[in-house]
Amino acid sequence: MATREPNERLERLHREAGWTHRQFAQAVNRVGTERGTPTKYQQPSVSQWLHGHIPKKETRPLILEALERKLRRPITYAAAGFPAPGGDSGTRSTVAELVDLGTADALPGRRLVVGASLFSVALTIPDWQDVVGRMESVKYGSTVRIGMPDVEVVTKMTERLNQMYGDFGGRTARPLAATFLVNEVVPYLHADATETVRKEMLSAASFLCYLTGWMAADEGLHGLAQRYYTKGLELAGASSDHLTYCHVLRGMSVQAADLGHGPTAVRLAEAASAASPQTGPRMRAFMGGQLAHSYALAGDGRAALRSIRETEKALDAAESGLESFGGFSPATLAYATAQVRYYTGDITGSVESLKLHFQLRDPTDTKVSGLRFGSMLAERQLELGHLEAACTTWNEVLDRHSGVRSGRVDRQVADITSRLRPYISNGTAREFDERVVQQV
Repeated sequence: MATREPNERLERLHREAGWTHRQFAQAVNRVGTERGTPTKYQQPSVSQWLHGHIPKKETRPLILEALERKLRRPITYAAAGFPAPGGDSGTRSTVAELVDLGTADALPGRRLVVGASLFSVALTIPDWQDVVGRMESVKYGSTVRIGMPDVEVVTKMTERLNQMYGDFGGRTARPLAATFLVNEVVPYLHADATETVRKEMLSAASFLCYLTGWMAADEGLHGLAQRYYTKGLELAGASSDHLTYCHVLRGMSVQAADLGHGPTAVRLAEAASAASPQTGPRMRAFMGGQLAHSYALAGDGRAALRSIRETEKALDAAESGLESFGGFSPATLAYATAQVRYYTGDITGSVESLKLHFQLRDPTDTKVSGLRFGSMLAERQLELGHLEAACTTWNEVLDRHSGVRSGRVDRQVADITSRLRPYISNGTAREFDERVVQQV
């Protein structure tokens, strides 16, 4: 006869709640009574649950709600070690998976585990037609009702988290984003609301997932980033938010391009462009710049040059200051052009375009991106043999690096010493290398 395995997940939640077995049973009975389905569980039942006996189907939601009330956060079936309920689909499934993902991501002891998954070039991307409108409203019997002020809370908090990422990097901001997502946003998704408010909240949650995924990519946790991005796509579909859906796809293309996966970057960028609704020229530029970068990386120089020219025309057609999408600006165009030039073999032109990027940047551009692109400029100056120029640029990066906890930037800074090694007999290189060693 097989020995039943203890339910370690439920045991962990039980310890966190600080209950005795009797108190646990009483809490479950109280929820059952309030729901109109009284139960009379006692200590032996709790002991059985903890030792691996699966509670009756109708009892499991009572256990989850009792734990949620005590721990003041959403608890999913998986988090409690229970099988998923039959027919669990749509928004309920997406939100449940999001809770499990965000909870693990927010806990320091679990963060390394959840971040250990690798980037997948074969990741299945849900098509717009597959996700739009297919998710039903999530209702768990909550008496809470939300309105547009609650949506504004999520939107404003996402803006603050984005600003924090830009100033300090992903390792500072992402745990806060994951915690906010689980503890504040998910309960909003469970709450009662009008159809308009529900869709606006799903849209706000979608963009927060996108931002959290972007910050995970910044840390180098690329499998985790893909999981957040996928949840963002599903929530965007649930809210019928076509713009955010395309925005997330473009972010996934950026991630693939940063990792050197040209064909995957093209596939994602093309999907974003093909799915994007017919809106203004700035969005076309936003999509086109990434598509051009992806084509160049994949070795299709002709398509890359055609796409960057189309991006230039779209940005010229945009009314500056009256329309905005994704922050795409002349500075962003210069960066995209630098990438196209670099991957089509024009390193000198790439350096010129990166210099133009820095001339065109404005105060709203982030510190993290400035450090990333500054490091890139130095690396390409060195490729041209311009050692002193590269060291000057790197010096500027190190001057601003303190206080920033960005995996991308940290990796670029850590690579400086190996890049300088062939030039170490040069006095300028040797002097700068000493500074790098001291600072890093």
